[in-house]
Amino acid sequence: MSAETTYALELKDLRKSFGKTEIIRGINLAVRHGERIAVIGPNGAGKSTLFNLISGRFGATSGEVLLNGTPIMGMKPYEINRLGLSRSFQITNIFPKLSVFENLRCSVLWSLGYKYTFFRFLSKLDDANARAIELMKMINLEKKRDVLAINLTYAEQRALEIGITIGGGANVILLDEPTAGMSSSETERFISLIRTVTEGKTLLTVEHDMGVVFGLADKIAVVVYGEVIAFDTPEAVRANAQVQEAYLGSSVADAQAGEH
Repeated sequence: MSAETTYALELKDLRKSFGKTEIIRGINLAVRHGERIAVIGPNGAGKSTLFNLISGRFGATSGEVLLNGTPIMGMKPYEINRLGLSRSFQITNIFPKLSVFENLRCSVLWSLGYKYTFFRFLSKLDDANARAIELMKMINLEKKRDVLAINLTYAEQRALEIGITIGGGANVILLDEPTAGMSSSETERFISLIRTVTEGKTLLTVEHDMGVVFGLADKIAVVVYGEVIAFDTPEAVRANAQVQEAYLGSSVADAQAGEH
């Protein structure tokens, strides 16, 4: 398969059952390099399960997941990460007793070739330190360099997690409800941050805030009862009667009203 026809992420008839209950029901999705995709749907639609299948936390019942053309089904999460996919979680996942700088430095070590650095002094790893400083500036936490992660505000912790997520150099980023629990002003700043740090990368994000979805995504995948019922541009999804009936409804009207 040529580079021109290889997708950054491709799902082929992906299915997942827990016992007799089928949660993911034959999802097909092809995401191009550099696209920003929002995955939306009602609670219980299977969005987080889908992310767990893609990132290797769950094994699929059947189907395929390809990352940059490489089949990754059956791989462990860390193996998938090393192939270029990284994700964040609904619950902030950081090292609370390490500083902002130390969190970011940990995230870049493997991608810089240090692997297991038991006998190295981290302070002497100039390239790792420089990359951590670069990330810290990108997520606007340079003034909090030596603050323990546990003492950051909620929005700052989420920003730090974004920095950790991209620190390993992944080109496919999965963000699970990145703005959940934020105020409107925090959300607005965070959308800008996401745009900046994912520039040139492929992004999939699960998000319930329609303002975030329509303001960030190139395309929207609508998941209902474990199936993708629409995958198109925000404008086309907004106008899709099936989507409005199944999920969006007043949320679309609210988003439209907010633009005027």
